[in-house]
Parts: sequence; structure tokens; C-alpha cells
Amino acid sequence: MVITPIAITDPPLLNAAGIHAPFALRTILELVTESGIIGISEIPGNIQTNQALEAAKSLVLGMDPFHLNVLQHRLSGFFGKESVASRGHTPWDQRKLVHVFSALEVACLDIQGKMLGRPVVDLLGGKMRDSVPFAAYLFFKYEGAGGHLGKSLDPDASGWAAARQLEAVDPAGIVSQAKAMCEEFGFQSIKLKGGAFEPRVETDSMLALYEAFGKEVPLRFDPNAIWKPETALTYGKELEPILEYLEDPVRSQKHMAELRKQLKTPLATNMCTTSFEDIPTSVQLGSEDIILSDHHFWGGLKASMELARVCKTFGRGLSMHSNSHLGISMAAMTHLGAALPEVTYALDTHYPWQSEDVIVGGKLPIVDGAVAVPAGPGLGVELDRERLTKLHNDYLACGLTHRDDEVEMQKYHPGWKFEIVRW
Repeated sequence: MVITPIAITDPPLLNAAGIHAPFALRTILELVTESGIIGISEIPGNIQTNQALEAAKSLVLGMDPFHLNVLQHRLSGFFGKESVASRGHTPWDQRKLVHVFSALEVACLDIQGKMLGRPVVDLLGGKMRDSVPFAAYLFFKYEGAGGHLGKSLDPDASGWAAARQLEAVDPAGIVSQAKAMCEEFGFQSIKLKGGAFEPRVETDSMLALYEAFGKEVPLRFDPNAIWKPETALTYGKELEPILEYLEDPVRSQKHMAELRKQLKTPLATNMCTTSFEDIPTSVQLGSEDIILSDHHFWGGLKASMELARVCKTFGRGLSMHSNSHLGISMAAMTHLGAALPEVTYALDTHYPWQSEDVIVGGKLPIVDGAVAVPAGPGLGVELDRERLTKLHNDYLACGLTHRDDEVEMQKYHPGWKFEIVRW
């Protein structure tokens, strides 16, 4: 079991909790069988998660990679039950156990696929589609390329590589960003991450996207639960005619349920319903129409397939949340997306924002807004050892050990504080 923390270039993207650091952290996990088969996975990087993976080694070594139920039982007994509060108030999930198990499960599924000569999608029940649609994922951002360039620009960049460096803090900037991203990758639907500016600016940006792309391109908007209920109702009503769905406009299942009764727009979440333990109250209150799964946060790929069945039972739509990730996670997301019974909504991905990768052959291609299921056994991707070493060295050099968008924002605006409800 090999655990390698890495740091990848990330532009200064804004969100409700602050701004992305110049580097995003990921952790690459390798499980090596006694016969030499290597299974790989990727999860969000955090020193506490890395330490938990190290602590889990004694539970993992010597196990059969097909015995995932026993593995999960061992891990739960060792780490204990995580509460809903363990998720934290930030837009990203801070639980340890779900990250640890998802890392181990994906690596084990990669091994299983390689042993059987079958792709991971077949281990999830088989392909329902050959390629999986993803949405353009827009961000308000400050100028800068991120990484070693920080706030500076790469003068040699062109196309999307140049566009993703530019400032976007108003409707014109967001429309320009959207056009560049859609031209490069052919996305057929668009999502904007909000919560960074006051609601008028962000609502005007959504209206500008509708004006620029028309009703044929589905639009979705995510204020990251930073709006007060009355704010969400006011701007939610204004956005009703143009949105495919509104994601986490308010915090808590209770407030989501109250808003859902007052808006025609479907409400989606990856913040108020984030575990199977949340489902009963979700159904009781009617807190959302769509759950955005994330195999890193829901406990793996098979758990996400179980979630799809639960969603169908209780009349929920299902799509997919994303975080700053590389090709291993993208491959896992694509196998899952191909196996899901239905993909009503294009899935989220940050992938265009990352300029680097850690897989052989470079980044997985996005063509006409979709990613083909990787060919070959297991995940269908392999580690590029040279790139892995380089990104690990970047991790050691950057000095970051966990994500803290508030601290990064204070470098731009001294004294800035994250508020769980701001407007």
C-alpha cells in the first residue's frame, strides 16, 4: 500500500469559503498484490486523510481485494462512526472514513478489473452508455494561472489554457469564460459556481449566460448555501425561467424544503443531503429534487450505485458533484457515469481547470462535452511515474497540508472571514 500526496496547479477560483490556493492537494493510492498487479485511486488531499490511510495499512495488507464488505467493516470498527457534523460547513466534505474507504475501494476495483480482464464499469453492472456527458463548470476568479506562476500569467498560453488564467468577476467575464470553455470542450450545458459576490452580480451573470447561449443550453447555478432564505426566494424567482436546477441556495434540509415549496425550479444538493443517514429526513421534509453524488464523499463507486437506486425509489434525480481532480478520479467518475441507470443531467467536473495530470498519455479527452469510457481492464488508466514524482515534489515544496480557502482569501483581502450565511 503506497500513499503519495501530490500538489497540482490550480487557478485562483472563488467560492463561498474564499479562494483556491495556487496548488490543490490530491492523494494517489496504490495497492500492490502479491502477484504484482497494481490498483490505483485518487482522493482529495489532506494530511489527516493521509495519516488515516497510513493507520489503515495494518487492516488492509493481506486482504483479498474482492472482500470489500469485510474491509469496510474493519475500517468502520477502527475509525468509528462519523457524524453529519464531520462533513463541516465548507463546500467540500471533510470526513475521513468516506475518503479512506473510497480510495481503497476504487483501487481494489481496479485490481479486480485487471485480474478479470474487465473494465470497472462491468463490475458496477455494465455500460448503459459508451460516453458520459459533463457540464462546463464556470467560476468567478481573479487573474492568475496558479501553481508556480501564482497570480501571474503564462504569456505563451493560447486557447482555453490562456482563457482560464483571466479574471472573471462580472457577467462579461463569465460569458467570455463560458465561450472559451465550450469552444474547447464542446460542453452542452453550463454550471456557475456562485457564493463569491453579492447575489445581484451573480444573478446578472446567469442572465447574461442565458442571453449568450439561449434556451437550448441548460444552465445551473450553485451559491454554496450562503444565501438567506429570503434572498434565495427573491433571486430564485428571478432565475426560475432560465435554470435547469438551482444547487444549494440555502443551508440545511429544513430551509431547502421550505424554499422548494415556493419555487418551480428543481433544487439540487451536495451539501444538505450527503450521506445515507441523511436520506430519511430528506424524504420526510422534501429537501431536494436532485442529489449530486460524489464517490469520494459517499463511500465509493458501489455506494453511488446504491444511491441511484435509493434516488429512484424516492423520486430523486441523481447527478454528480466534482472537486479539483486529475485523470484517475475522472476515469472512476466516467465508469460510474456509464453504469448509472439514467444520466438525466450532465455531470460536474473541474477537469478543464487542471493543466496537469498523473496518468500515462496525459489528460483524458473531452469531446463534444463527453468522455468516453476508458478502454482496457480496471480503470483503464495507468500512473505516469515521472509525473507522479514531479507532483509529489511540488507537494513537498508548496508547504500546504490541507485546503483552507479562507486563509488564501486573506492574502487578497486581509481580515476576510468565511461566513456560513452571508447574504
